[in-house]
Amino acid sequence: MNTGTKITAFAVVLAASFGTAYGVGAALDPVRTPAAGANAPGAAHAHDDTAGEASAAPPAGGLAVSEAGYALELLTPHIASDRPAELRFLIRDADGRPLTSYRRAHEKQLHLILASRDLTGYRHLHPVRAADGTWSTAVSLPRAGGYRVFADFTPAVEGGRNLTLGTDLSVAGDYRPATPAPTSRTATVDGYTVTLGGTLRPGAERELRLTVAKEGREVTDLQPYLGAYGHLVALRAGDLAYLHVHPGGAPGDGGTAPGPDVSFDATAPSAGTYRLYFDFRHKGTVRTAAFTVTAGPDDGHADADGGGTGGHGH
Repeated sequence: MNTGTKITAFAVVLAASFGTAYGVGAALDPVRTPAAGANAPGAAHAHDDTAGEASAAPPAGGLAVSEAGYALELLTPHIASDRPAELRFLIRDADGRPLTSYRRAHEKQLHLILASRDLTGYRHLHPVRAADGTWSTAVSLPRAGGYRVFADFTPAVEGGRNLTLGTDLSVAGDYRPATPAPTSRTATVDGYTVTLGGTLRPGAERELRLTVAKEGREVTDLQPYLGAYGHLVALRAGDLAYLHVHPGGAPGDGGTAPGPDVSFDATAPSAGTYRLYFDFRHKGTVRTAAFTVTAGPDDGHADADGGGTGGHGH
């Protein structure tokens, strides 16, 4: 599809997006694969003490619209680019009823992530839930194309576990393919420089360390955000498999400093390219620094540094 072509149909949007997102084409997104009863957790969290003990890679989340008897239903699957819109959705249980009881995790009942198929766009949103179970949030996305919507939640039922469900969102408008972000371990956003240390390895837990500085000085007064000093989401290029991690420490635990370093333990579900989005709060504002890294066999060397620009996803 030529640059600037007007997208008027959902299928065309997705086709255009698939054709430009890292060259992976139609191999993307088994979004309608039912997974009721599956034993795969929807997301991996850094505070899981057993995460690094198994040799097998953890399963990826966000690839299915339903899992363990729960389904994500997007009530507004189409919006226009660069215009304010209300995104509405439901989580339905195995009986088709809207889920209305959730366990709070990281200060919220549900975390909503939006990411463009080419991984250049990212939003971390916190919708509100009505009494009937309908979730809603305001959103404005500047670029047309295909997007993935992730709902990260834990049902408040006996034996309920964390799930990450995913579905597609069509954003109509003048579609202009974006250049894939290069491999990068340094990001700049609003005058802040964030440096990524450590590596992602398939099936092996590794520490990732984000160091925040401003105008050459390390930031040592980060503010709590979602119960921590940072929040990290990783998406695999191609199918947008979702890896959601959090730092092991927490503000006020007696051992976690408010910067400049924020550490995470993470395990990649497979080899490949990943886009990392690091949210941090300083002086009352949440900012997002983005990185592109490659997860591959551990050769004993860190990845080379590169340049990159973080996106503000809030």
